[in-house]
Amino acid sequence: MKNQDLLTKKVGRIVADDFRTAAVFSNRGIDFCCSGGITLQEACEANQVPSEAVVEELNKLDGDSKVTTFKNMNQEELINHVIKTHHQYVTNALPVLKAYLDKLCKVHGENHPELFEIRDEFGSASNELTMHMKKEEMILFPYLIAMYRAEKDNYPLSPPHFGHVDNPIKLMEEEHDTEGARFRRINKLSSGYTPPPGACQTYKVAYAMLSEFESDLHTHIHIENNLIFPVAREMYDKVCKN
Repeated sequence: MKNQDLLTKKVGRIVADDFRTAAVFSNRGIDFCCSGGITLQEACEANQVPSEAVVEELNKLDGDSKVTTFKNMNQEELINHVIKTHHQYVTNALPVLKAYLDKLCKVHGENHPELFEIRDEFGSASNELTMHMKKEEMILFPYLIAMYRAEKDNYPLSPPHFGHVDNPIKLMEEEHDTEGARFRRINKLSSGYTPPPGACQTYKVAYAMLSEFESDLHTHIHIENNLIFPVAREMYDKVCKN
């Protein structure tokens, strides 16, 4: 792709077309999930990174035939992927990380008071994400799947009890923004998930898991914000009859 075309393309769309680009953006500190609606040029300027270097890194991916992409998955497949992969990951990781952070606070909190802030932030994330996923799995996602099937099989669908589908989607997007900001704070408090010199194994494992958790969250949010929700908004007016 021409350099100018890349620079004017939205970050979320670039990642949607080729998920390998997510690694490039993550390494450069560019948010491709919550802030995926801005162009690559705007993202580079906002993060004070050279756009030419980013474009060069993205263009190098063209020579690699192994492409990780979600663009060939339909809406039902994407939703099931989110539930089975990302929701399950969060569910499994939360209790383990909470236990590690509790232990770190008890053992190292006196010398590293930032651990208490990290533990509190993660505790809030745990509560909010648990409720967030329940709302998606019990309310929003079943209706989105019903919409997809209605459009595929060409039959009308009654409007949901929550009104226009944009109502719960906006709420989910706001909650995504909240968690994205929360993990930016955790990232900063932990110096980019870098354990202090001489850190014990629990310290190292906890920070490595936090880094992995944030990375998975970015992918999770990207799929919903940039792949599932835009299609759902377009689909609603086609299949829902008042």
